[in-house]
Amino acid sequence: MYTFSSKLKSVALGLMIVGLIGVAYGFFSSNKDFTEVETMLASETHYGEGHESASADEHAVKVDDSHATGTHAETAGNDSEEVHGHAEVDEHTKHVNHVMHAMHKRPWAALYVAAFFFFMIALGVLAFYAVQFASQAGWSPLLLRVMEGITAYMMPGAVIVLCIALASGLIGHYGLFIWMDPEVVAHDKLIQGKTDWLNITWFGIRGFIFIAGWYLYRFFSRKYSIAQDEADDNKNFIKTFRISAAFLVFFLYTESMMSWDWIMSVDPHWFSTLFGWYVLAGMMVCGITVISMVTIYLKSRGFLPKVNDSHIHDLAKFMFGFSIFWTYLWFSQFMLIWYSNIPEEVTYFVTRFQDYLVPFLGMVAMNFVFPLLVLMNSDYKRIPWFVVMAGVVILCGHYIDVYVMIMPATVGDQWYIGIPEISSMLFFTGLFIYIVFNALTKHPLEPKRNPFIKESEHFHY
Repeated sequence: MYTFSSKLKSVALGLMIVGLIGVAYGFFSSNKDFTEVETMLASETHYGEGHESASADEHAVKVDDSHATGTHAETAGNDSEEVHGHAEVDEHTKHVNHVMHAMHKRPWAALYVAAFFFFMIALGVLAFYAVQFASQAGWSPLLLRVMEGITAYMMPGAVIVLCIALASGLIGHYGLFIWMDPEVVAHDKLIQGKTDWLNITWFGIRGFIFIAGWYLYRFFSRKYSIAQDEADDNKNFIKTFRISAAFLVFFLYTESMMSWDWIMSVDPHWFSTLFGWYVLAGMMVCGITVISMVTIYLKSRGFLPKVNDSHIHDLAKFMFGFSIFWTYLWFSQFMLIWYSNIPEEVTYFVTRFQDYLVPFLGMVAMNFVFPLLVLMNSDYKRIPWFVVMAGVVILCGHYIDVYVMIMPATVGDQWYIGIPEISSMLFFTGLFIYIVFNALTKHPLEPKRNPFIKESEHFHY
């Protein structure tokens, strides 16, 4: 039986505490009104000594002078200056409001990005776990308990994501989803046409249905897996096979709808028919990467002695394969939208090239170029530290991928990696470690009566 070491538990709790403090600070420091933001911008750009404040004062003086003089020509000229002055003031007000709203949304968005990132890891592992049973894979039974431990995070992770999404609309001044703002909807005909789908009530109901379906599969598959250890026949395995096949159909539909609701609807004016598959590819590569890293960690601690380098090699092959699949979908989505050049679609990439060029192209290098060069060699896939190194880069790359999917539609060009982002990642890293490794202590790490366990024990490639 695996025991959750006090050292690792302390690390997890420490990450959660530090993360919570940072998240709280992020919300507190972002809660600024118009005057405070204006003062902050003035101190940064020297508005108090620069042209904008002086310009407004000069225009006010000129307007007063125009009333003092009686000539029509002078009055007309100064009226023109007054209009120009009001235009500059309006632009200044718009800029301050833009920065203020971005500051209010940033801690919500940072928390949401980190929450979704770890949730999608657990959901990706759950789908990969179902594939093992539905395909009756012979190589993976020794890794099934690792997958079950990781999927323990799926339920709390999904609930947290849904709660953040709803809270951002109900108490967070519509921080993530503009379609939750009645004032925006009242002046946006495109969103008005989507209100039957995009409304808080149905958003919450759909989310509950998604989570309930995923949880029920995880609960019963885990139950049958444990029962199979003490059974005299394969009835429990057959039950798991059947519900896994049914779950995969349910998963493919709900994962697509979830990606529309929880990710794509942050920008309700844009859509992509490939988006659900794109999110799925990232989900799968992250999930398999974490399976590899947890397996290598447990093996380094003396557990899973029957797991050999061929198992690690196959996991690394899946990491490589899904990285290529993710790249294929990324390029297909980008190329088709760029080539058609439809304004409603291309604006998605224009925003990211203008304001997020470094992270947008950087994550392509991390998620495609790096795995391609590092994991192509078969021998390197068998080296644990090499797989872990590749996994860290891949996970960082896919965090940036989620970041680039969320941030442009929420904070716009007012983005940077700071306390809210780092603290959110620290908190959810700690929570993920605590839940996953605590779940691994509940039952033996090696299944006993899986009908393919001997094949897995003698798996060599």
